[in-house]
Amino acid sequence: MFRRIAVAVAAGVLLLSGCGAGAGGSDDKSAAKSKGSAAQPDSGGGAVAPGLGGGDAEGAQKADPEARDFAPARDMVSTFALDVDTASYQYARRTIQDGRLPQPDTVRTEEFVNSFRQNYPEPEGDGFSVTTDGARAPGEQGWSLMRVGLATRSATNAYGSDRRAPAALTFVIDISGSMAEPGRLDLVREALRLTTDELRPDDSVAIVTFSDEADVLLPMTRLSEGNKNEVRAAIEKLRPTDSTNLAAGVELGYEQAVETRREGATNRVVLLSDALANTGETDADAILDRIGDARRDHGITLFGVGVGSDYGDELMERLTNHGDGHTSYVSDLDQARRVFVDQLPRNIDLRARDAKAQVRFDESTVEQFKLIGYENRAVADEDFRNDRVDGGEIGPGHTVTALYAVRLKEGASGHVATATVRWLDPKNRSPHEESRSIEAPALGGELWGGADERFQVAVLAAYFADALRGGTGTAERGAGATGPLPGAPTIQELSRRAAALSARLEDRQVTELGETIDRAVALVS
Repeated sequence: MFRRIAVAVAAGVLLLSGCGAGAGGSDDKSAAKSKGSAAQPDSGGGAVAPGLGGGDAEGAQKADPEARDFAPARDMVSTFALDVDTASYQYARRTIQDGRLPQPDTVRTEEFVNSFRQNYPEPEGDGFSVTTDGARAPGEQGWSLMRVGLATRSATNAYGSDRRAPAALTFVIDISGSMAEPGRLDLVREALRLTTDELRPDDSVAIVTFSDEADVLLPMTRLSEGNKNEVRAAIEKLRPTDSTNLAAGVELGYEQAVETRREGATNRVVLLSDALANTGETDADAILDRIGDARRDHGITLFGVGVGSDYGDELMERLTNHGDGHTSYVSDLDQARRVFVDQLPRNIDLRARDAKAQVRFDESTVEQFKLIGYENRAVADEDFRNDRVDGGEIGPGHTVTALYAVRLKEGASGHVATATVRWLDPKNRSPHEESRSIEAPALGGELWGGADERFQVAVLAAYFADALRGGTGTAERGAGATGPLPGAPTIQELSRRAAALSARLEDRQVTELGETIDRAVALVS
């Protein structure tokens, strides 16, 4: 397995994931990947993607487009629930820093892409802005990369004041024995201290702990003057012990959240854990069945924060997907500060419930397309306007990016696609929609030379993510193999592009991406 993953990373092969064209159900939208052949050495001793010729960028762009084994699109519609999770990327960074490549099934391309800032305009109201753009895939006849970008208004309005509603937060804290490892419970304590300092006097906090059993460490407490000291005292009592009955913790946390629910406030459960459940119920669906009424009847959402070098990524992600929330991951104090200080409003407040996106491609201009990522967020096309079907919960200042590979018909010059986002108002659940179209000329520019730099970052992150995913091969992915993403660079080019973008943008996150790519290359060289 390691050798196959190593070949994929060193080769820089990017396999397309997601639905062929937004087919009618989630079973039709499972990932379809092909196993790459062995990489060939370039003249400089590095490794290049199979079939891409020499190790330089020009050689990488001479792949035969007819050799790509994309399954033909069955329809011209792509529908998915919005997702603002970023845990997959942060956990991959942590794993690579520790000297290991991440398991391919923990790498979700959309979470890599959505980990990076974008430059989408904010809407004037409480809904979404929709941005569409793209560029020609380098060296690929007829193939382009298209970006659909969505953004909500930030928590600070035009007058500079924080307009978020009061928060009633029930923190569910894992204090099992596995949390004794440095960088787990000690980091959770520090994250809670940061959060306590940032919360306002009209916010409320409760703390539930769990190991083999669950207990209420601190009942719901309003953070008026003097009460923050009670919260801080409770935080200092957190010590690791016994096994991990995550189900008991989540169930008791939701009981507390329901009993102390505040009208007019954002009521949210915040789970901090390594998600390595080993006692009691360990299945995400069964756990959520126990607290289903709290989610449906009271609108209480779940925010999951993962910690630890060994981390139950799949369990945490399924919990939050079905718990109307999202996930993040922290491995150090700097990341904890980003999540619990810099991004606090977007992680506890809501701008939209059950948000979904649908992109309708024009069959007169589009030959073929593929959505990159969002495999487990697929929604049946006919359920786009079915508001009983779950979507994504989106906070203030969040951005969502969806990348598509699009092959235009020869000579196409007109309408390519229309992207629509639908969501429910978080207060009264009234539905709203916003749309934007894109024309063929918008996909004709150069990717690296003239495209928006934030678009380039998104593509760079997607290339890297699916390179890490590419080692498992078709057998583990199911039938329907696909070829590499059009214009996929060599790994050397990927590193150079990251360095150039980091220098131009002076963005610490982009710098970290370049460093992570370089570490991954070193692991397999």
